[in-house]
Amino acid sequence: MVIVGGHGKVALLAAAKLKASGYAVNSVIRNPDQSDDVRVAGGNPVVLDIASASVDELAAAFTGAEAIVFSAGAGGGNPERTHAVDYKAATRAMAAAAQASIKRFIMVSYAGGGVDVHRLDPEHSFYPYAKAKHDADAKLRESTLDYTILGPGLLTTEPATGKLTRTEDAKDWPDEKRVTSRENVAEVVTHVIKADAAVRQTVNFFDGNTPIAEAMSQ
Repeated sequence: MVIVGGHGKVALLAAAKLKASGYAVNSVIRNPDQSDDVRVAGGNPVVLDIASASVDELAAAFTGAEAIVFSAGAGGGNPERTHAVDYKAATRAMAAAAQASIKRFIMVSYAGGGVDVHRLDPEHSFYPYAKAKHDADAKLRESTLDYTILGPGLLTTEPATGKLTRTEDAKDWPDEKRVTSRENVAEVVTHVIKADAAVRQTVNFFDGNTPIAEAMSQ
């Protein structure tokens, strides 16, 4: 198992859950100083700057993996870096997975990834992120990979409940309920890999009332 963006909060939680489920986890990180955090979480740190890594370099890091989890992000603020990481590195990771003959690819996106780019002013500070995520998700849907695109709401530090509501069932929810625990996202990542669930699907969700396995099989 390879997690790209291995020092992210969701990624560290996912590494621990995947390891507990019996998977060996390689966590790709840019900064070697993050290695100890990755090891504590249960991952094996692999130092590689995805913003500059070639498809060949990524493919070498991916070889032998059962699945790729792309959970990297530039964190916003810098449009050029956002495009470099959230779009260009993501699309190179897709190509690298295909080159390494890895079919399963889990993309951690966000619930507004399919619509924000159409409703935001291009001058809005959030637009570069929305555009990068939208375009990367679209590229993944065009690929031959067995993808799952996961779109959580506003991320929180609440503990996992193991229960979700898909966004199409939460149309009337107020903004304050449109949130998702990072640990719930990690639970979903682990579930869709273990159960091979939601293949070639985009699933947007908030913390809610439906057990993860049921929500992912809808």
